[in-house]
Amino acid sequence: MKSHAYEAHLHWTGAAHGPAADYQTYSREFSADIPGKPQLTGSSDPAFRGDPAVHNPEDLLLIALSACHMLTYLALCVRDGIQVISYEDRATGTMAQQDGKMRFIEAVLHPECVVSGDLQTATRLHEQAHAGCFIANSVNFPVRNEPKVSAATSPAEAHYSA
Repeated sequence: MKSHAYEAHLHWTGAAHGPAADYQTYSREFSADIPGKPQLTGSSDPAFRGDPAVHNPEDLLLIALSACHMLTYLALCVRDGIQVISYEDRATGTMAQQDGKMRFIEAVLHPECVVSGDLQTATRLHEQAHAGCFIANSVNFPVRNEPKVSAATSPAEAHYSA
């Protein structure tokens, strides 16, 4: 079985502001280091007394879902001769109390892309990308996709497909 290993070092930097002794006041700030990559600073969501100016785990989960889908989709398009001119996504997620636990209950990806090639195939490849996305396959809540695919129409867009 082929496997891939990943490593991240998380450090609670909030300790510099004092111990976690009072729920109302302790710092939720952390840093994450991944070898060879820029440091990430984060905190909890503001709803949980975190810093709204930095990323929180909920943000990072949505980014992971969205990025995995996009990267899988791009690879599938290249393999099928579809040229993707532009791609963006507005991922949304919902957390709620379920079974006595706060958890994500769904995420919805809204990818919008402009392609040069067969629109039907380009749209169908979103379904295949979803099926092949290892992040979506790893979570225990539904991840839906609502893609919008349009054809390249301008000469500038057509230039990319030459």
